[in-house]
Amino acid sequence: MALTNGVLVHGPTAWGAAVRAADGSIRSASGPKRRFGETVTTPFIRGPLRLAEAFAVLPDMRRALPEARFAFERPRVAVAMISGAIAAGVARRSRINLPTREAIAALASLAPAAMALRGGELASYHGAEHVSIGTYESGEPATKEHDRCGGHLVGPLLLTSAVASTLAARAPHRARPAARALGAIGAVGAAVEVFAWMERHPGHPVSRVLARPGYELQVHVSTAEPSAMQLAVAEAALAACLEAEATA
Repeated sequence: MALTNGVLVHGPTAWGAAVRAADGSIRSASGPKRRFGETVTTPFIRGPLRLAEAFAVLPDMRRALPEARFAFERPRVAVAMISGAIAAGVARRSRINLPTREAIAALASLAPAAMALRGGELASYHGAEHVSIGTYESGEPATKEHDRCGGHLVGPLLLTSAVASTLAARAPHRARPAARALGAIGAVGAAVEVFAWMERHPGHPVSRVLARPGYELQVHVSTAEPSAMQLAVAEAALAACLEAEATA
Protein backbone atom coordinates (compact mmCIF):
# COMPACT_ATOMS: atom_id res chain seq x y z
CA MET A 1 0.00 0.00 0.00
CA ALA A 2 1.37 3.38 -1.02
CA LEU A 3 1.29 6.26 1.45
CA THR A 4 1.59 9.90 0.51
CA ASN A 5 5.09 9.91 2.00
CA GLY A 6 6.09 6.25 1.99
CA VAL A 7 5.13 2.59 1.64
CA LEU A 8 3.36 -0.04 3.76
CA VAL A 9 4.15 -3.69 3.01
CA HIS A 10 2.00 -6.61 4.18
CA GLY A 11 3.41 -10.08 4.82
CA PRO A 12 1.50 -13.22 5.81
CA THR A 13 1.79 -12.49 9.55
CA ALA A 14 3.55 -9.12 9.85
CA TRP A 15 3.76 -5.67 8.31
CA GLY A 16 6.54 -3.16 7.70
CA ALA A 17 6.37 0.50 6.75
CA ALA A 18 8.79 3.31 5.98
CA VAL A 19 8.35 7.01 5.25
CA ARG A 20 10.49 9.93 4.21
CA ALA A 21 10.36 12.31 7.18
CA ALA A 22 10.30 16.09 6.90
CA ASP A 23 14.01 16.26 7.72
CA GLY A 24 14.82 13.94 4.80
CA SER A 25 15.57 10.85 6.88
CA ILE A 26 13.89 7.47 6.44
CA ARG A 27 11.89 6.23 9.41
CA SER A 28 10.49 2.71 9.58
CA ALA A 29 8.43 0.50 11.85
CA SER A 30 6.98 -3.00 11.82
CA GLY A 31 4.73 -5.28 13.82
CA PRO A 32 2.50 -8.36 13.79
CA LYS A 33 -0.77 -8.40 11.86
CA ARG A 34 -4.08 -8.87 13.61
CA ARG A 35 -5.56 -12.18 12.44
CA PHE A 36 -9.33 -12.51 12.19
CA GLY A 37 -9.74 -15.66 10.17
CA GLU A 38 -6.42 -17.36 9.54
CA THR A 39 -8.10 -20.79 9.68
CA VAL A 40 -11.11 -19.75 7.58
CA THR A 41 -11.07 -21.33 4.13
CA THR A 42 -14.73 -20.89 3.19
CA PRO A 43 -15.03 -19.12 -0.18
CA PHE A 44 -16.70 -15.68 -0.15
CA ILE A 45 -16.01 -15.35 3.60
CA ARG A 46 -12.22 -15.62 3.64
CA GLY A 47 -11.80 -12.70 1.22
CA PRO A 48 -13.51 -10.02 3.36
CA LEU A 49 -11.68 -11.33 6.44
CA ARG A 50 -8.30 -10.98 4.71
CA LEU A 51 -9.20 -7.44 3.67
CA ALA A 52 -10.26 -6.67 7.24
CA GLU A 53 -6.85 -7.87 8.43
CA ALA A 54 -5.17 -5.52 5.96
CA PHE A 55 -7.19 -2.51 7.14
CA ALA A 56 -6.63 -3.41 10.80
CA VAL A 57 -2.91 -2.77 10.25
CA LEU A 58 -3.50 0.93 9.59
CA PRO A 59 -4.10 2.16 13.17
CA ASP A 60 -1.25 -0.03 14.43
CA MET A 61 1.09 1.43 11.84
CA ARG A 62 0.00 4.98 12.63
CA ARG A 63 0.77 4.47 16.32
CA ALA A 64 4.19 3.00 15.56
CA LEU A 65 5.00 5.46 12.78
CA PRO A 66 3.09 8.71 13.43
CA GLU A 67 4.86 10.44 10.51
CA ALA A 68 2.96 8.22 8.03
CA ARG A 69 0.31 10.00 5.99
CA PHE A 70 -2.64 8.26 4.32
CA ALA A 71 -4.08 9.40 1.01
CA PHE A 72 -7.59 9.72 2.46
CA GLU A 73 -6.37 12.32 4.96
CA ARG A 74 -6.10 14.91 2.20
CA PRO A 75 -9.13 17.25 2.28
CA ARG A 76 -9.97 16.93 -1.40
CA VAL A 77 -10.02 13.12 -1.10
CA ALA A 78 -12.50 13.39 1.78
CA VAL A 79 -14.61 15.74 -0.36
CA ALA A 80 -14.43 13.25 -3.25
CA MET A 81 -15.59 10.43 -0.95
CA ILE A 82 -18.60 12.44 0.19
CA SER A 83 -19.39 13.62 -3.34
CA GLY A 84 -19.09 10.10 -4.72
CA ALA A 85 -21.47 8.74 -2.10
CA ILE A 86 -23.98 11.51 -2.85
CA ALA A 87 -23.71 10.94 -6.62
CA ALA A 88 -24.23 7.21 -6.18
CA GLY A 89 -27.28 7.81 -3.97
CA VAL A 90 -28.82 10.29 -6.42
CA ALA A 91 -28.24 7.89 -9.32
CA ARG A 92 -29.89 5.00 -7.50
CA ARG A 93 -32.94 7.11 -6.65
CA SER A 94 -33.34 8.39 -10.20
CA ARG A 95 -35.71 7.03 -12.83
CA ILE A 96 -33.06 6.18 -15.40
CA ASN A 97 -32.74 2.53 -16.33
CA LEU A 98 -31.15 0.13 -13.86
CA PRO A 99 -27.89 -0.65 -15.76
CA THR A 100 -27.18 3.08 -16.22
CA ARG A 101 -27.88 3.80 -12.54
CA GLU A 102 -25.48 1.11 -11.40
CA ALA A 103 -22.81 2.18 -13.89
CA ILE A 104 -22.96 5.75 -12.57
CA ALA A 105 -22.81 4.50 -8.97
CA ALA A 106 -19.79 2.31 -9.77
CA LEU A 107 -17.92 5.17 -11.44
CA ALA A 108 -18.75 7.46 -8.52
CA SER A 109 -17.20 4.93 -6.14
CA LEU A 110 -13.91 5.19 -8.07
CA ALA A 111 -13.76 8.98 -7.83
CA PRO A 112 -12.03 9.14 -4.41
CA ALA A 113 -9.25 6.81 -5.60
CA ALA A 114 -8.72 8.87 -8.75
CA MET A 115 -8.68 12.09 -6.73
CA ALA A 116 -6.17 10.62 -4.25
CA LEU A 117 -3.73 9.95 -7.09
CA ARG A 118 -3.82 13.48 -8.47
CA GLY A 119 -0.85 15.47 -7.26
CA GLY A 120 1.64 14.61 -4.56
CA GLU A 121 3.90 11.58 -4.57
CA LEU A 122 1.36 8.80 -4.01
CA ALA A 123 1.56 7.36 -7.54
CA SER A 124 5.37 7.39 -7.40
CA TYR A 125 5.42 5.61 -4.06
CA HIS A 126 2.95 3.11 -5.52
CA GLY A 127 5.40 2.52 -8.35
CA ALA A 128 8.28 2.21 -5.86
CA GLU A 129 6.29 -0.39 -3.93
CA HIS A 130 5.87 -2.50 -7.08
CA VAL A 131 9.48 -2.14 -8.18
CA SER A 132 10.91 -3.14 -4.80
CA ILE A 133 8.59 -6.11 -4.27
CA GLY A 134 8.81 -7.29 -7.89
CA THR A 135 12.61 -7.12 -7.82
CA TYR A 136 12.72 -9.05 -4.53
CA GLU A 137 10.42 -11.76 -5.89
CA SER A 138 12.12 -12.24 -9.27
CA GLY A 139 15.70 -11.24 -8.55
CA GLU A 140 15.56 -9.07 -11.67
CA PRO A 141 14.83 -5.35 -12.04
CA ALA A 142 11.04 -5.00 -12.03
CA THR A 143 8.68 -2.48 -13.58
CA LYS A 144 6.25 -0.17 -11.81
CA GLU A 145 3.36 -2.49 -12.74
CA HIS A 146 2.73 -5.62 -10.68
CA ASP A 147 0.41 -8.54 -11.42
CA ARG A 148 -0.85 -8.77 -7.83
CA CYS A 149 -1.60 -5.09 -7.41
CA GLY A 150 -4.89 -4.45 -5.67
CA GLY A 151 -5.84 -2.43 -8.75
CA HIS A 152 -6.54 -5.73 -10.49
CA LEU A 153 -9.56 -6.05 -8.19
CA VAL A 154 -11.19 -3.20 -10.10
CA GLY A 155 -12.45 -5.40 -12.96
CA PRO A 156 -13.86 -8.20 -10.78
CA LEU A 157 -15.27 -5.75 -8.25
CA LEU A 158 -17.08 -3.68 -10.87
CA LEU A 159 -18.60 -6.89 -12.23
CA THR A 160 -19.65 -8.36 -8.87
CA SER A 161 -20.86 -4.99 -7.55
CA ALA A 162 -23.04 -4.49 -10.62
CA VAL A 163 -24.62 -7.92 -10.15
CA ALA A 164 -25.13 -7.39 -6.40
CA SER A 165 -26.59 -3.91 -6.86
CA THR A 166 -28.96 -5.11 -9.58
CA LEU A 167 -30.26 -7.90 -7.34
CA ALA A 168 -30.56 -5.57 -4.34
CA ALA A 169 -32.55 -3.07 -6.43
CA ARG A 170 -35.17 -5.75 -7.01
CA ALA A 171 -35.69 -6.33 -3.29
CA PRO A 172 -38.77 -4.87 -1.54
CA HIS A 173 -38.34 -1.18 -0.76
CA ARG A 174 -38.06 -1.63 3.02
CA ALA A 175 -35.50 -4.41 2.67
CA ARG A 176 -33.42 -2.58 0.05
CA PRO A 177 -30.86 -0.93 2.40
CA ALA A 178 -30.09 -4.26 4.07
CA ALA A 179 -29.97 -5.97 0.68
CA ARG A 180 -27.47 -3.39 -0.58
CA ALA A 181 -25.29 -3.81 2.51
CA LEU A 182 -25.29 -7.59 2.20
CA GLY A 183 -24.74 -7.27 -1.53
CA ALA A 184 -21.70 -5.05 -1.00
CA ILE A 185 -20.12 -7.61 1.35
CA GLY A 186 -20.96 -10.42 -1.04
CA ALA A 187 -19.53 -8.48 -3.98
CA VAL A 188 -16.21 -8.04 -2.17
CA GLY A 189 -16.07 -11.73 -1.26
CA ALA A 190 -16.87 -12.77 -4.83
CA ALA A 191 -14.37 -10.29 -6.29
CA VAL A 192 -11.56 -11.65 -4.09
CA GLU A 193 -12.39 -15.19 -5.20
CA VAL A 194 -12.34 -14.12 -8.85
CA PHE A 195 -9.05 -12.29 -8.26
CA ALA A 196 -7.53 -15.46 -6.75
CA TRP A 197 -8.74 -17.47 -9.76
CA MET A 198 -7.14 -14.90 -12.07
CA GLU A 199 -3.80 -15.37 -10.28
CA ARG A 200 -4.02 -19.13 -10.78
CA HIS A 201 -5.00 -18.80 -14.46
CA PRO A 202 -3.22 -15.67 -15.76
CA GLY A 203 -3.29 -16.86 -19.37
CA HIS A 204 -7.03 -17.55 -19.52
CA PRO A 205 -8.92 -15.17 -21.87
CA VAL A 206 -11.44 -14.26 -19.14
CA SER A 207 -8.60 -13.57 -16.71
CA ARG A 208 -6.90 -11.27 -19.20
CA VAL A 209 -10.14 -9.37 -19.84
CA LEU A 210 -10.83 -8.88 -16.12
CA ALA A 211 -7.23 -7.85 -15.45
CA ARG A 212 -7.19 -5.25 -18.21
CA PRO A 213 -8.89 -2.40 -16.29
CA GLY A 214 -6.47 -2.80 -13.38
CA TYR A 215 -3.47 -2.96 -15.69
CA GLU A 216 -4.52 0.17 -17.58
CA LEU A 217 -5.14 1.89 -14.25
CA GLN A 218 -1.57 1.09 -13.19
CA VAL A 219 -0.04 2.19 -16.50
CA HIS A 220 -1.87 5.49 -16.86
CA VAL A 221 -3.09 6.59 -13.43
CA SER A 222 -2.14 4.76 -10.25
CA THR A 223 1.63 4.36 -10.65
CA ALA A 224 4.50 6.59 -11.75
CA GLU A 225 8.21 5.97 -12.16
CA PRO A 226 9.78 6.36 -8.70
CA SER A 227 12.89 8.31 -7.88
CA ALA A 228 15.93 6.73 -6.22
CA MET A 229 14.89 8.35 -2.94
CA GLN A 230 11.39 6.85 -3.16
CA LEU A 231 12.81 3.42 -4.01
CA ALA A 232 15.01 3.64 -0.92
CA VAL A 233 11.90 4.19 1.22
CA ALA A 234 10.09 1.23 -0.40
CA GLU A 235 13.11 -1.01 0.14
CA ALA A 236 13.27 0.04 3.79
CA ALA A 237 9.57 -0.89 4.21
CA LEU A 238 10.16 -4.28 2.58
CA ALA A 239 13.20 -4.93 4.77
CA ALA A 240 11.22 -4.04 7.90
CA CYS A 241 8.43 -6.42 6.89
CA LEU A 242 10.83 -9.29 6.11
CA GLU A 243 12.61 -8.81 9.45
CA ALA A 244 9.29 -8.84 11.30
CA GLU A 245 8.23 -12.01 9.46
CA ALA A 246 11.51 -13.70 10.41
CA THR A 247 10.95 -13.02 14.09
CA ALA A 248 7.19 -13.68 14.16
